[in-house]
Amino acid sequence: MSDSPPVRKLPSRFVLAVTVGGVIGLGILRGPGEIAQAIPEPTLYLGLWFFSGLFVLLTTSVVAELLGMTPRSGGTYALVRRAYGPFAGFVLGWIDWLSFAADLALKAVVIVTFIAILIPQAEEWRVLLAIAVTSVFAAIQLKGISFGAIIQEVATSAIGLIIVALSLALLVAPGISGEVIPWQPSDTPLSQWSIVIAAIIFTYDGWIYASYFNGEVKGGAGAAARASIKGLVVVIGLYMLINFALVHSTGLTPLAGSELALATALEFANFPLAGDLIVVAAILILLSHQNLEYMSGSRILQALAVDGLASKQVGKQGRGGNPIFAVLITWLLVVVLIMVGGFDFLLLLSIFFYVPLYLALIVGVLILKRTEPNVDRPYLAWAHPYSTYFCLLGWSVITAFQAYAERQTALYALAMILVAWPVYRYLTRRQTGR
Repeated sequence: MSDSPPVRKLPSRFVLAVTVGGVIGLGILRGPGEIAQAIPEPTLYLGLWFFSGLFVLLTTSVVAELLGMTPRSGGTYALVRRAYGPFAGFVLGWIDWLSFAADLALKAVVIVTFIAILIPQAEEWRVLLAIAVTSVFAAIQLKGISFGAIIQEVATSAIGLIIVALSLALLVAPGISGEVIPWQPSDTPLSQWSIVIAAIIFTYDGWIYASYFNGEVKGGAGAAARASIKGLVVVIGLYMLINFALVHSTGLTPLAGSELALATALEFANFPLAGDLIVVAAILILLSHQNLEYMSGSRILQALAVDGLASKQVGKQGRGGNPIFAVLITWLLVVVLIMVGGFDFLLLLSIFFYVPLYLALIVGVLILKRTEPNVDRPYLAWAHPYSTYFCLLGWSVITAFQAYAERQTALYALAMILVAWPVYRYLTRRQTGR
């Protein structure tokens, strides 16, 4: 074990891979059906996907400035701490890590659920198989970051090829003449609009994955910032391709409300084993997320430890470059959550902090523009300050809407922040020896 800082051994294409692989998830398989139910008009449907992608891209370009001037790993914790100070970083860092653990546990269970669709006998061993799945990917991290990076790059390439292949299959299949339902925005109730917003945000989430490896990318933080932009451009292209293919093949009416819209479209196009193909694709996506989330989540804990907000042992890295103890602690929590099954609270809490965190990052850019105007910025936000304030306004509206819709979860979040204060005081006093 070593206390030395991480070595920059990751190529910029790795950032491209984690951005594309981190963003593309079950959202693109499930989201189109939910959105088509609320917006069945093809032009508006495609426009929503396109302009939402542009808004996220603009947001990424703004936050990339913060990413470029923070040359350390640790995810949003490192970025938020730079702008707001140690306490805000501590609160969001711990919540971010707990959210990763909860997400790893949930996705391990979902993987087994999908496997049980193909092999029904697997259902009897759901808990043990879920633990086995997540344990494999925790063990992979013990081999070192280079091995995990190769797995992520291969998995992302495979996911991209699968999306392109399935989209092309739908484009060349004869379209069906579905009924076009006249629609006006007033036809969609407020509750459904909230689902649309949540589905879009969930499907595009992951664009900040570069921040978890920012201190380990060759070429520095500026290269990581630029690669994250390129990765999101690739994602937008893939999302538009698959949604155009869905609209072309079946129209939106048959897809409305479908939990796996791509599988529904393939079945309408009479593709054999369409459902099984999408289940296999979903399993591959979830497996790649197990790898990526162990790599990312452990680095949050490591960064906290380096700053004296967790055990020093957790901050040490193995010969392969991964924080071994941080990986092991993350794995232990994941196993406990799988066995107990009581991680709904963590998921609700992570969802609540999900959007406000983006808002906090944008405000952080403005704060550092004022407090650190002369610091070297390898990457500058596009069209600042107009782009920054536009994103600030957009995420402020979304955050206010979410806080209103999730009032009870907001109270839980406030309670956790209040509890975090004495914990933070204890850790900082122990660090200074007082």
